[in-house]
Amino acid sequence: MDMIQILKDAVEHHASDIFVIAGLPVSYKVNGTIIRTHQENLMPAQTETMVREIYALAGDRDLNHVTLEGDDDFSFSLKGISRFRVNAYRQRSSLAAVIRVVTFDLPDPHEIGIPDTVLNLADRTKGLVLVTGPAGSGKSTTLACMIDRINRTRSAHVITLEDPLEYLHKHNKSIVSQREISTDTESYVKALRSALRQAPDVILLGEMRDYETINVAMTAAETGHLIFSTLHTIGAANTIDRIIDAFPPNQQHQIRIQLSMVLQAVVSQQILPTVDGKEVPAFEIMLVNSAIRNMIRESKVHQIDTVIYSSAGEGMQSMDSSLLDLYQKNLIRQSDMLTYSTNPDQMLKKIKNM
Repeated sequence: MDMIQILKDAVEHHASDIFVIAGLPVSYKVNGTIIRTHQENLMPAQTETMVREIYALAGDRDLNHVTLEGDDDFSFSLKGISRFRVNAYRQRSSLAAVIRVVTFDLPDPHEIGIPDTVLNLADRTKGLVLVTGPAGSGKSTTLACMIDRINRTRSAHVITLEDPLEYLHKHNKSIVSQREISTDTESYVKALRSALRQAPDVILLGEMRDYETINVAMTAAETGHLIFSTLHTIGAANTIDRIIDAFPPNQQHQIRIQLSMVLQAVVSQQILPTVDGKEVPAFEIMLVNSAIRNMIRESKVHQIDTVIYSSAGEGMQSMDSSLLDLYQKNLIRQSDMLTYSTNPDQMLKKIKNM
């Protein structure tokens, strides 16, 4: 089985991931659904051969990384095809690999349902913008579209710190430096501290994993940089609580004050299946105004949802409003709308009154 052909086929099918695991045919993930190819189930000897081929394509990387330690993480590019991020591992005493396709082409943000209010956040010049949601909810794609907008519209030095790189940006009006954690640099904190000495205008921090990273990110936003980052939270209020709770109790009051000054927006998103088997995002959009800054500072974060509901005129949007809009456009099923909503009972009442 030719590994290069498998990688080509995956790119042609717009797969996000490729699975090479014993006991199954080679499988692709397309639009969030795993699709098995019409091939025989792989045997352990076949998966080992395929993993060896992958290591050969990655510049004859040393296979001992995975055979001795059980896991290995690396990336490589194939000219004219794509870039790939590989996690090789042992399972049931056989070698396996999951390969992420890092695409060269960014999707059209309007075609995939990213609203202008979100894209317009790229026009800000300083502060902290967070895109949140569960794994696989499209956060990286939304951020990549915002970085692309900056790259096309203004002269800036953009530094992206990601694990892994999800999209590749060509230099346009901006200079885009893309660094992959563990490949190009040791850690998010080290890379972020270094980035502040690299004359950045915009920094994309792939994930705020701990209080040290959050602390450096907020300091960077405070000193006049535009910082984009992500958290695995749903909802603006949960996101703010998560950031504050990452700090020791004796620092939380100061962090509330600091966060209230630097935070510009929180965008929370979820990916839903459409009625025709594709995917569509739903968004909660919180744009920080003076009322929200006061709520963060005074530890009244639980009141933020009320502000979002009542501030549609300012461009804010609740998650349930976004879901209801998708349902009214016949893009999603009622059952999915209720499953992903924050208040299903209220949503049912709204449907009955329509």
